[in-house]
Amino acid sequence: MKSEDFAYLSRMLRERSGLYLTDDKGYLLESRLTPIARRRGVADLTGLVAEVRRTSSEDLIQEITEAMTTNESFFFRDSAPFDNFRDDILPELLELKAHQRKIRIWCAAASTGQEPYSLAMILKEQEAKLRDWNVEILATDISKDVVEKAKVGLYSQFEVQRGLPIQMLVKYFTEVGEMWQIAPEIRSMVTFRPLNLLDSFAGLGTFDVIFCRNVLIYFDQDTKIDTLNRLSEILPRHGVLFLGAAETVLGVCPRFQPIQNKRGMYKVAVEQPA
Repeated sequence: MKSEDFAYLSRMLRERSGLYLTDDKGYLLESRLTPIARRRGVADLTGLVAEVRRTSSEDLIQEITEAMTTNESFFFRDSAPFDNFRDDILPELLELKAHQRKIRIWCAAASTGQEPYSLAMILKEQEAKLRDWNVEILATDISKDVVEKAKVGLYSQFEVQRGLPIQMLVKYFTEVGEMWQIAPEIRSMVTFRPLNLLDSFAGLGTFDVIFCRNVLIYFDQDTKIDTLNRLSEILPRHGVLFLGAAETVLGVCPRFQPIQNKRGMYKVAVEQPA
């Protein structure tokens, strides 16, 4: 790939999605964008870049962006965050919000839906405790295609084997040909919509819990800082932010502080930086 083509695509992806590509990631562009070039009838990425420059096609730019954003996900991924949510955070919220009887959760990079559906199944298992409660799960992703897949809740045998306990599969899924579809009662607990994390969070309201896992690792430092700062503005003091195991706010955003002995869990700092 020509260096100027790499620079153009890298800059475009950074502006559109926050994705930061180092100079050694040319192979990633080649592997993920070559199929788009072929579908568009151009020989290589040079031709694809030329078409983007010539047409400024928003559809093509979106297709390129979606191809480059990672949609790796599986049920109850890493297990500990879900255990902590069920065993620690949820009981605290039930006590703290007993008068309001309302809980709001946001999965900010929901991919094909396994994360929000995992939370929905946990909440369904606590149905007796949550009777007469209003529990909202908002799930967003930059990719419209994966959001549509998530809404349907249809997964392959491979996908349901990744992290999903067999008792949950039997209880909440129906076999549809060679696929498995999650129950309507679970699907109805989650609202899906496309959202780019670089865009404003205005209008989303505040949340008691935000899962923003395994997405900040793809951002450069400035974008991480900006995203975390804006997340801090929609979390109240009792709220909890879950990040991925390889992510941290330390040295990035002083508006958050780690929850002691809970890796990847953060609360808004009591003393905010000037």
